[in-house]
Amino acid sequence: MNTEKIVEKILLIFALSATLVIFLIILFLFKEGLPILKKEGLGFILGKVWNPGKEIYGALTFIVGSLSVTFLALFIAVPLGVSCALFLAEIAPKRAESLFRPVIELLAGIPSVVYGMFGLIVIVRFIKVSFDVPTGETVLAGGIVLAIMILPIIISISEDAIKSVPRIYKEGSFALGATHWQTMRRVILPTASSGITASIILAMGRAIGETMAVVLILGNVEMIPKSILNPAEALTSVILLEMGEASVGSSHYQALFAIGIILFIIVMILNIISVKIGVRKK
Repeated sequence: MNTEKIVEKILLIFALSATLVIFLIILFLFKEGLPILKKEGLGFILGKVWNPGKEIYGALTFIVGSLSVTFLALFIAVPLGVSCALFLAEIAPKRAESLFRPVIELLAGIPSVVYGMFGLIVIVRFIKVSFDVPTGETVLAGGIVLAIMILPIIISISEDAIKSVPRIYKEGSFALGATHWQTMRRVILPTASSGITASIILAMGRAIGETMAVVLILGNVEMIPKSILNPAEALTSVILLEMGEASVGSSHYQALFAIGIILFIIVMILNIISVKIGVRKK
């Protein structure tokens, strides 16, 4: 057997190993969480009360908390991220691009707990003083921090999508008398829209699965937030905060794994949508 065949076999083993590990994680997750889902049914997803002491488990409060902070983060990050990507791809000179790119890569490399500490010390205090609320640990604080965290994803993927627009499209627009701004707005952005949409969906998956930063700044109060100045608790937060107290095999333990199943399904759906958009783009 030559060297090429040996390398192919080794790579195949590595690929199968990675797939097997993922499969085992999914199997374990569903094995532990499905019993409580079968027992509670839709009441687990639609219920508003979470009381492990009385064995009452309703995850709607946490689902709304996660979605609220995630959509607020997207509302902040999408305009900033797409604008930055457009600037880097179409406007910025090479020197400016070489300056901004390391900064964006640095944002992606900062640990989430550092973002959480920054949000707790700076953003939470700023919100408390500026809006005169009892605590600055709110959906707004979580949305701002998550927006900063997902910016590198939106910028990088959107920039690649914008740069992949065929040059002939731009030249054709200029030949028809369009300005650079008109070309960007009416030709480049629509053509790159599928890639930009994929970046937004991936960023949403990143935001909804974030744990440490959200735990530190969201307030972790079991309530459905009525405004962005209310505290909340996310799906990831309740797993982190309560897993240590749950006895293995108990209903509480199973309920926390059921929340993990909900998170897994949400992220899986987002990834499937992103892949479909990428395929359609090609």
